[in-house]
Amino acid sequence: MSIRATCLLAAICAAWLAAGAVPAGAVDRAAPPRPPSEDYPVATEARLLGDETRTRFVVELTRTVELSAFTLADPYRVVIDVPQVVFRLPAKAGETGRGLVKAFRFGLVMQGGSRIVLDVAGPVRVDKAFVLDPVDEQPARLVIDLVAIDRDSFLRNLAIENQARRAAAAPAREREPAAKSADPRPLVVIDPGHGGLDSGTVARSGETEKTIVLDFALKLRDRLEKTGKYRVALTRTDDHFVPLAERVRLARAGQAALLISIHADALIHRDPEGHGATVYTLSETASDEEAARLADTENRADLIAGVDLTDEPGDVADILIDLAQRETKAFSMQFARALVNEFKLSGRLHKRPLKSAGFRVLKAPDVPSVLIELGFVTNPQDLKLLTSDAWRSRAADSMVQAVQTFFTTRVAGAGAAAGSN
Repeated sequence: MSIRATCLLAAICAAWLAAGAVPAGAVDRAAPPRPPSEDYPVATEARLLGDETRTRFVVELTRTVELSAFTLADPYRVVIDVPQVVFRLPAKAGETGRGLVKAFRFGLVMQGGSRIVLDVAGPVRVDKAFVLDPVDEQPARLVIDLVAIDRDSFLRNLAIENQARRAAAAPAREREPAAKSADPRPLVVIDPGHGGLDSGTVARSGETEKTIVLDFALKLRDRLEKTGKYRVALTRTDDHFVPLAERVRLARAGQAALLISIHADALIHRDPEGHGATVYTLSETASDEEAARLADTENRADLIAGVDLTDEPGDVADILIDLAQRETKAFSMQFARALVNEFKLSGRLHKRPLKSAGFRVLKAPDVPSVLIELGFVTNPQDLKLLTSDAWRSRAADSMVQAVQTFFTTRVAGAGAAAGSN
């Protein structure tokens, strides 16, 4: 890419960041410790009442909270946002529904904020949304009343809701441009997949992908920081959900030199060869059917969390972005190959360990990015490794070596290019 194109791209990316990115400080270090869970309201019970015409959703709480509720289409969902709540609901709560609600899920979506997502059978209207104060022996209760409506009415209501949310969110979008860090070391962003109300794959024995990949990401961060060569940041450091586009924005805002998204796969067709790690790079055309299936599954994370994408910014300066992305894809592939080579020495690899597909989290045009599936949560042998501290240590060390190989090669390549000019 020419120097002129690089400069133009840098200016455009700076403007993009000023319009909607999170400041770089948001990813520099782990979030400060939160107060004990007892400081938050606790949800102890949830139930559904009613039928296919009118359904009431009730959550019992240890104290009252503020709430907001809105609807989303295709698929139909009702999203309930509340301040941070500790969910201590019965096992399997939300797996089955009643009336207009097919199922529901819940969890932390940001520092200080929790969310409940109701999957509804068709278009609905939120008729009432309120919280009752505790009275006598009755706990505080969050109440949502849903009424079945036709799709045209639903879409009209949705347009009104979106307009109101855009107006309320306008001040929050006026952010300062990200400041470049004075630390010259490259920034490596580690992205533990899923989180909060998105558990990812769940093993038969109960282990969740979101917990497995966070544990590994924390170990990898520690190993990378120990080298002293890199700044390291995580897209999440605890069990909360981060939208896919936000993960990309965090990396771009921090001017990351590398993004590593950590996941764990699931056996869909009981493939006897479904074991070991696989490294993915970005491609609009998937390398095979399983890669396409996996990308589609991972890209549905925002649907699971009820993310409202109506204000999602589009790409700017498509031609210059394309120029940058060609170079970025080449660097991504370079790191992916280094990662596969290192994992040969420390862990199990899939029979085809290097693949590509259209993962949304890999679409930063100026940040080399890979997604690694560490293994299969649904494979007993892989699960034993994924939950082993000894294996995590070996695998993290291999990944650190791949990172060091990647940056050493980049520096050498840049020096050779400069010498030839």
